[in-house]
Amino acid sequence: MGRTKKAGRAGRFGARYGSTVRRRVAKIEEVEKALHKCPSCQTKAVRRVSTGIWKCRKCDHTFTGGAYSPATDAQKILRSLRERSVRR
Repeated sequence: MGRTKKAGRAGRFGARYGSTVRRRVAKIEEVEKALHKCPSCQTKAVRRVSTGIWKCRKCDHTFTGGAYSPATDAQKILRSLRERSVRR
């Protein structure tokens, strides 16, 4: 269906919903549909199975994460805090 160079994935909405909402949807879907790095085998082969469920296509490692990306900002902060406490 309708995609344009300017609207990208949100081109299917046409002139509906406003430009800000379409831009936001396009950005979210771009991150969601991209290949991500597997925390187990470090390969870029992770795809979203369902909301918050991610699976590596290479090693079949299934794990939970954010709704639209495998690692949320909160997870990244917690991981860095854990690493700091281990080093001390």
